[in-house]
Amino acid sequence: MLPFALPPVSNQYKSHFLLLPLSYIFTAMKFAGLLTISFVILLFSCRKDSFITSPDARVTISADTLKYDTVFATAGSTYRTFKIINENNQKLLLSSLQLMGGTSSVFRMNVDGIAGTQFNNVEINANDSLYVFVQVNVNPSAANLPFVIRDSIQVSYNGKNRLVQLEAWGQNANFLRDKVVSTNEIWNNNLPYVILGSLTINANQTLTINKGCRIYLHADAPIVINGTLQVNGQKDTADRVYFTGDRLDEPYKDFPASWPGIFFQAGSRDNVLNYAVIKNAFQAIGVTDPSPNANPKLILNECVIDNNYDAGIVAVNSSIRARNCLISNCGKNLFLVKGGDYQFTHCTVVTIANRYVDHKDPVLTLTNFANNSTANLDATFRNCIFWGQNGLVDDEVLVLKSGNTVFNVNFDHNLWKVQTAPAGVTANQIINNQTPQFDSINTSRNYFDFRLKSTSPAVNKGTSTSVTTDLDGNTRAVGLPDLGCFEKQ
Repeated sequence: MLPFALPPVSNQYKSHFLLLPLSYIFTAMKFAGLLTISFVILLFSCRKDSFITSPDARVTISADTLKYDTVFATAGSTYRTFKIINENNQKLLLSSLQLMGGTSSVFRMNVDGIAGTQFNNVEINANDSLYVFVQVNVNPSAANLPFVIRDSIQVSYNGKNRLVQLEAWGQNANFLRDKVVSTNEIWNNNLPYVILGSLTINANQTLTINKGCRIYLHADAPIVINGTLQVNGQKDTADRVYFTGDRLDEPYKDFPASWPGIFFQAGSRDNVLNYAVIKNAFQAIGVTDPSPNANPKLILNECVIDNNYDAGIVAVNSSIRARNCLISNCGKNLFLVKGGDYQFTHCTVVTIANRYVDHKDPVLTLTNFANNSTANLDATFRNCIFWGQNGLVDDEVLVLKSGNTVFNVNFDHNLWKVQTAPAGVTANQIINNQTPQFDSINTSRNYFDFRLKSTSPAVNKGTSTSVTTDLDGNTRAVGLPDLGCFEKQ
C-alpha cells in the first residue's frame, strides 16, 4: 500500500494518461532532468560572473602614497603606478576612480590606456587586478608653485572610499625628510631647503646656515636643537635667512601655524641667530632650561619673528639676549616663565589684531613660576616698545611673582601700553599709553610697517647703549636713540 493517496484523475484525462507509452514517459523524464541540470549549471555560472557587493570585499591597493621625490633640474615628467587587486571569486565593480584635483591638478591619471580625471563603473575580473598609471609634470623653476604638491585619487566600490595620496616636488630644492645633523654641517645658499618630517641637530653638533638661505618647513616639521644652531644672515633682504612654511601659494603663504617652530632643548648651547626671519609657525622659538655653560643659551641679533599663531618666543627658565628684534603679530609675543636670565635691547614687541591672529594675550608675560615651581628671575628691557591694539588686552606688560626667589626685573626707557603698572619691578623713563605712531598699518591688506613716523613719541627717547645701528643697518643717533628696533631716518 502506498503511504499516501494519489490525487484523483478526472475521467476525461484518464484514458490519455493511461494510453501514454512507458518509453515516452521515461524519455520525457530524462529530458526534464537534463533541463534541471542545465539550469543549475547556468545558475551557478551566472553567480560566478556576478559582482561582489559586500563592503568587506577583499580588495588590495598596492600603495597608499605615490611619491615623486626626484629633485628636478628642468621641467620634469615621470610616472608612478599602483594596482587595485580583486582577491574575490566574483567580479568587482569600481563605481569610480577619481583624481580629486580634477583638471586643475598637475597630476594625470591613466586607466587601461585611457587618460582622464574620473572613470566610472570600472570592472575587475575575479582574482585579477587593474593598473593605474599616474603622471606628474611640473616646471621646478616656477616660483608660484608650492614646494610640495599634493593630490589624491579616490577609489570607490561597494559604498567604500579609499584614497591613494600623491606627493611631488613642485620646485627645485634640497628636500630633506627626517633630517638628522649627526656631524657638523654648513648650509649655503645654492638651493632652498625643504624640510619634511623634522630637522634634528644632535648633541655636540653644529648646523651653520649661511646668508641668503631659505628654509621651508612642512606642517609636520619642527626644528629640534640638542646641539647648536648658528645663523649667519646679513642686513640686506636677500642675505637674510628665512624660516617659514613650505606653502607659498595663495592663500596659504600667510597662514600662521603652517609649521611647528624651532625648539632649543635642555642640552642645547651657544645658539646665535643673526638676521633671521621666522614666520608663520605655531611657536616660532621655544627655549627650555638654563644654558649648560656660562654663555646665553640663545642670542638673537636683528631678527624678525612675525605672524606666529601661539607665540613668538616661549622660554622656560632659560637665558636669552636679543637686540634690534621685531616680534610682531603673534598670539603671545614674549612668554617668559619660571624665571631665567633675559636682556632685550631696542626691540619692538607689538601685535595688531588681524584676520590671522587674535590679540587676546599681553605682548609680554614674565613670571618666576610655572606649574607650582619657582626659579630666579633676572630680566632687563631697555629702549623697547611694548604695544598692542584692536584686541582684548588692557595691560600689554604682565609681570607676576611668586615665592621668595631672586626677582630682579628692570624696565629702562621703554614705551608700553598698560592700565595698571606691573608691581615689583623697577621702571625708569617709561612712556605710557601713547600710540607709537607706526609708519603704516593696513589690516585689510595684511600690511604692517612698524618703522616710526617722525612724530612718534618714541623718537629720540632712548638711552645710550652699545647698539649703534638698527634692524635695517641704519646708524642710531648718538645719545638719544629711538625706542624700538627701527631708527627714524
